[in-house]
Amino acid sequence: MRYVSLSVENGIAQVRLNRPDKLNALTLDTLDELIRTARLLRKDRTLRAVVVAGEGDSFSSGLDIASTLRKPAAIVRAFLPNPFLGTNRFQEACWAWRRIPVPVIAAVHGHCYGGGIQIALAADFRFCTPDSQWSVLEGKWGIIPDMSGIRTLTEVVGPDVAKRLTMTAERFDGTEARRLGLATELADEPIKAATAFAESLLSRSPDALAAAKRLVDGALTGSARRTLGRERREQIRLLALPNTGILRRAVVKKTDPEFRPRARRMRPWH
Repeated sequence: MRYVSLSVENGIAQVRLNRPDKLNALTLDTLDELIRTARLLRKDRTLRAVVVAGEGDSFSSGLDIASTLRKPAAIVRAFLPNPFLGTNRFQEACWAWRRIPVPVIAAVHGHCYGGGIQIALAADFRFCTPDSQWSVLEGKWGIIPDMSGIRTLTEVVGPDVAKRLTMTAERFDGTEARRLGLATELADEPIKAATAFAESLLSRSPDALAAAKRLVDGALTGSARRTLGRERREQIRLLALPNTGILRRAVVKKTDPEFRPRARRMRPWH
């Protein structure tokens, strides 16, 4: 792939937006590569975590408007939703990362604007530098974030702050992003910090991590009754899985667990 790079070591995938000369501005080709990468990782049951970052000076400056507008027919096709997934290409480039059943961590530095912020919001966690620059930039151009950002931004910061950021297109730094709850943690070296966090999760059952992600994401949209039912079903399933026994024995013996690949399961609830 040309605009997205991927490497995997010790079960941790390192994904990079790779258009540094354009501050990792997003083209239709970049979106397609993001989708392909996410789907590839989703199928890998040995995968334990994903770190997403940008090469060069920025995470992503958002959509490359000039490049994209030169392809009006492609834009129309990209807007058409997939009837089975419920997303179009713009949305799937972000939402596909929500479907990966492992922790996804965005490591943000430099610019995180528009489509870039929507990619970061698709991650489960966001580590950023204090001086990183954030903006829901679409409002500057008289449009709205339409790459799943309305949903994910509202989930993370709440309706009032989501409306404010979307309406004003204000720019703010990483310290403010942390105060708003948009960023999970501040770090001078976010890739290093995100990778260290991913490594800390290697001692946890991959099946339990996948269940936790499904449950919390599902709890955001389901009723309390539905969430409680999901809790019961997930717990019963976990108690019967080999990795749970492997971890329990390792804890008793005070040894490092050697997990099997993550168990197969039904499609996610969202």
